[in-house]
Amino acid sequence: MDIVPACHPFQEPMPDTPSSSPLHLPTELAAFSDLATRRRTSLLMDRERPVPGELVTRLCRLATWAPNHKKTWPWRFAVLTGDSRARLGELTCEQLIDEGVTDETKLVKALGKYMRSPTVVMVAAAAHDNPDLHRENRDAVAAAVQTFLLGATAAGLASFWASGAPLRSSAVRELCGFDATDRIVALVYLGWPNGEVELPKRPEPVIHFIVD
Repeated sequence: MDIVPACHPFQEPMPDTPSSSPLHLPTELAAFSDLATRRRTSLLMDRERPVPGELVTRLCRLATWAPNHKKTWPWRFAVLTGDSRARLGELTCEQLIDEGVTDETKLVKALGKYMRSPTVVMVAAAAHDNPDLHRENRDAVAAAVQTFLLGATAAGLASFWASGAPLRSSAVRELCGFDATDRIVALVYLGWPNGEVELPKRPEPVIHFIVD
């Protein structure tokens, strides 16, 4: 079994890969490779410029085209703008206090951190009675979040997938209109970019080509 270093989306296969013939990317794949490698995790956003609700709705609809094994359609979305972002900060602060956090600096930061973007999108996964489907629901929603982020990049938006205390808060679930059994998978900051982040270095993936 050979372990072969992968190539960049724009590079041709390495000589020792199973296929060493020149790779000519279809136009669609080249465009998608460009989109995927342009996506950045960034909070460099214009806090005052709103993101149209129609655009956010379109991105949420796009996200639902992610793979979903048993067609359980588990994704749930909540879009927070205006004062609801401050309320999210308050509930996050309460969650941290309930978890024993006493650092005043951290608590004050939590109160205002969700005002850093004009829109915050919460994404949750519905529960399922079948344990396997319960796990797969979260996988499907994670794939939906990535689809959402790629769509945001294509629309010219900056985005940041965050986690932390809000995902553990029952009060945040209630604020978002989610069911008590829903699991929040992502908190996505969304806004128009007002700066650029440095291109991150990513290690080559380890790929096992199994022939025999």
